Amino acid sequence: MDKLGTLGVFIQVAECGSFVAAAHRLGLSGSAVGKAISRLEDEMGVRLFHRSTRSMALTEEGSFFLDTCRRIQSEFDVARAQLSRSQTSPRGQLRVSLPLAGMLLMPTISAFMKAYPEINLDLDFTDRLVDVIEEGFDAVIRTGEVRDTRLMSRKLGTFRHKIVAAPGYLAANGWPKVPEDLLRHQCLHHRFANSGTLEPWPLVRDGREVKIELPVTTVASTLEPLIYLAERSFGITCLPPFAVASELAEGKLVSLLEEYMAETGTFRVLWPTNRYLSLKVRAFVDYMAGELFKA
Repeated sequence: MDKLGTLGVFIQVAECGSFVAAAHRLGLSGSAVGKAISRLEDEMGVRLFHRSTRSMALTEEGSFFLDTCRRIQSEFDVARAQLSRSQTSPRGQLRVSLPLAGMLLMPTISAFMKAYPEINLDLDFTDRLVDVIEEGFDAVIRTGEVRDTRLMSRKLGTFRHKIVAAPGYLAANGWPKVPEDLLRHQCLHHRFANSGTLEPWPLVRDGREVKIELPVTTVASTLEPLIYLAERSFGITCLPPFAVASELAEGKLVSLLEEYMAETGTFRVLWPTNRYLSLKVRAFVDYMAGELFKA
């Protein structure tokens, strides 16, 4: 078990890129982690990391050893899980990556936490393309299609964006009846943080895309500022439905041009391919699939 523990320390250092970050994740001191790696290198007779005062990187031998260690750890986890099938309550730490807009999924996430109190969530909010396996995530929620063959995925649901505005703004500026009416309005846009491009408004007519160059009054890289500004009558914006569900229900915002909106959004949960799906990951995947878009 001591050897397996040392291999686990090595995997965490390789994924985190530093002794300090790995120590924080493992709940150990940086010096303890450094000594464990030094002992491992002495036993193996090779250098596993290139070290400098500013950076740390795997050597060629270290990269080979990392793949081997992951296979060993995976086989051990499979064996341990299979021997513990009598366990009925999912437990342990669950590392999940969500998009920045994932903050708006927190009602469902918090409900999951209540349903599974023995699972401790470690939530990472980012719009960058994370490497699920290299960065040690148990599950990732993203929109769009899956291109990584190392990952399993499950569709959580599709959604149709909503164009929304405050009643006060519409009273002062008029209601758009067709997409072209938006050309006379103040439009609040979402910019993708990873690419810097504006998220298009998925407008269609008779099943065909409507191409118009919308006014750009305000741009934000997250959704919350757009909701805030729209509520206060600064303009019209286009957002996913879960982002504005409460505002629509309370009448703070109203939905516009619904018959011209295409169904473009798909949420998926991804997790590393494995012959055995752990109870905590299975619980999370099943819960999100059943509850996220529940009417």
